[in-house]
Amino acid sequence: MKTTKIFADKNLTIGEISPNLYGSFIEHLGRAVYEGIYEPGHPTADENGFRGDVIELIKELNVPIVRYPGGNFLSGYDWRDGVGPREKRPTRLDLAWFSTETNEFGTDEFLKWCKKTGIEPMMAVNMGTGTIKDAAELVEYCNHAGGTTISDARRANGAEKPYNVRYWCIGNEMDGPWQIGHLSADEYGKKALEAAKVMRWANGEIDGKEARGADRALRLIVSGSSNHEMKTFPAWDRTVLEHTYGQADYLSMHRYYMYDEDRKRPLEDFLGSADDMGEYINTLKATIEYVRAVTRSRKRMYISFDEWNIWSVTAPRREPLWKKAPHLLEDVYTFRDALVFAGLMNTLLNNCDAVKLACLAQLVNVIAPIMTERGGGTFRQTIFYPFRYLAGNARGETVRTFSDSDTFANMYGRARCINEAVTHDADSRTVCVSLCNYAQEKREVRLELRSFGDLRAVEYVELANADLGAVNGFGSERIAPAQKDLPSGKDGARVTLTLPPMSWSFLKFAY
Repeated sequence: MKTTKIFADKNLTIGEISPNLYGSFIEHLGRAVYEGIYEPGHPTADENGFRGDVIELIKELNVPIVRYPGGNFLSGYDWRDGVGPREKRPTRLDLAWFSTETNEFGTDEFLKWCKKTGIEPMMAVNMGTGTIKDAAELVEYCNHAGGTTISDARRANGAEKPYNVRYWCIGNEMDGPWQIGHLSADEYGKKALEAAKVMRWANGEIDGKEARGADRALRLIVSGSSNHEMKTFPAWDRTVLEHTYGQADYLSMHRYYMYDEDRKRPLEDFLGSADDMGEYINTLKATIEYVRAVTRSRKRMYISFDEWNIWSVTAPRREPLWKKAPHLLEDVYTFRDALVFAGLMNTLLNNCDAVKLACLAQLVNVIAPIMTERGGGTFRQTIFYPFRYLAGNARGETVRTFSDSDTFANMYGRARCINEAVTHDADSRTVCVSLCNYAQEKREVRLELRSFGDLRAVEYVELANADLGAVNGFGSERIAPAQKDLPSGKDGARVTLTLPPMSWSFLKFAY
């Protein structure tokens, strides 16, 4: 049995972990909204139609922020369609997903849902068919106290006080030819700059200052590349940033990974996803620093990885046409997916110096950790558990690790057989370790954590299964973490573990 040594020193930190690294995403796509978070008449639904059983699972996941309303849906959406009396709202064709949108659920419902769940909203403005005026007026609707036609409309719709939404995406995937209103980098950069200006003005921000206090200033996210396989990457990102660096706070990035049986080495290629994600982030880091130097700016720009996940199911584009809330992109995740997913989360943690916001796409039913049945129950997907344990525990700072893990070949180059992340929260006096064993045999791992002092293990769970294709379902959650006997440290914090083949392990220590 091979041995891997992992050394971590609390003085060698990568950066502070933003709580918003554990965000998620709800789009008007498939059953994410309708029959997902919103289903009037469901046994657990409240007076607003919000499913209580779904809210409880979302709270279990510890999601702090949710992006809305899209996604591709955003680029053809008029936010005015989703406010006001429901009986007067128009029914529209959704050209992004060939569905019918009734607009029963819109801005007010989403923000009311956020308040009930304790989640911070991350709104998005339409840069496809939408104008900069539309963007400014949505900010006014959400954030202006009153006394104008638009803000008073919000008050008439039941929200007397402003929502004070802080996080805003300026468009979605505008580099993609599939996007409604697709723009070139130069066209989008200019439009995003003007949108950012008027959005800030509508929020009361003049000359970079927010009259009501810095905590209410907008945090603006401009659209970066849809993925690093785009022919325009990373030139798109550079051009957009050259236009918007002075106004924006984050550059977005999106990336999905899939298991493809048609590849030469399907398993190895899939397992290499985490290392590939790291390379993508590194390229964006370099692009941001280049533009910062060119613009002579002292401001630090961060990354919003506001769409990421495993995605294997292809959405039907023609059948059925124009159905409300069709079953689209309802991936049922395997144990193999959960292993890769855990490695992707490790990558986000190991890049917390640059990635300050991330959104698992999506939250319910559509490529999601939570699945629902119309009028019925729910179940936790296999990917639910790595997210739950890390979002609920891995806080503070990520600590740099040094590992002698061996590697394996894949389509991206070579990836580590043992993929790890170590975090340290000085406030709670805890150290968390996330370990993926991508080898197909047992591995011994020796953790060297002596700089943290006398650690004692307080939690140890393991996700392992001989069947890589095993899935969870309604009434049958085959894949769930098993509680393990707590390891005992010696010489302060030297711990030796035996990891099963193809497994994920999570340990939490206290001092």
